[in-house]
Amino acid sequence: MKMINVRVYPNSGKQEVIELDNTNYKVYLKSAPEHNKANIELLKILKRKFKKDIKIVSGLSSRKKIIGVKDGD
Repeated sequence: MKMINVRVYPNSGKQEVIELDNTNYKVYLKSAPEHNKANIELLKILKRKFKKDIKIVSGLSSRKKIIGVKDGD
């Protein structure tokens, strides 16, 4: 499983993934960080980008998260 570092910006009014380098990303989300809405949106947007299974490994309630991206197809 590949690990990436993500800095999340909830309530930004847009959805955008910015790749800073191979393992560091900025992700802008429309959702608020309440009731897990931002985390759900984050997982959906990253799953579309990587076309692989995604899970939050660390930082469930933080803006800085470590995301696991499943290897293989």
